Amino acid sequence: GVEIGGGSVRIHQPDIQERVLDALGADLKEFSHLIQGLSSGCPPHGGIALGLDRLVALLCGESSIRRVIAFPKSTMGTDPMTGAPAPIAPGAN
Repeated sequence: GVEIGGGSVRIHQPDIQERVLDALGADLKEFSHLIQGLSSGCPPHGGIALGLDRLVALLCGESSIRRVIAFPKSTMGTDPMTGAPAPIAPGAN
């Protein structure tokens, strides 16, 4: 199959957040405000992101989103369709 969307439920339990921060070697004192906020009763919260480019690729019979993505970027972060970013001409404001 092909994943066309993804999401997660964020950590909203203070004990779990403490364990994760501890496992990462973080200084719990630096995150005391977060733990305190979560201890006040933070509700579960999450998000989802749909990969419309992947859905379009499926609908078009393409094996890669590179063939259908609206604004492709190269590995150097440049836009092959517009040549951006480009140097600014001397004297241009």
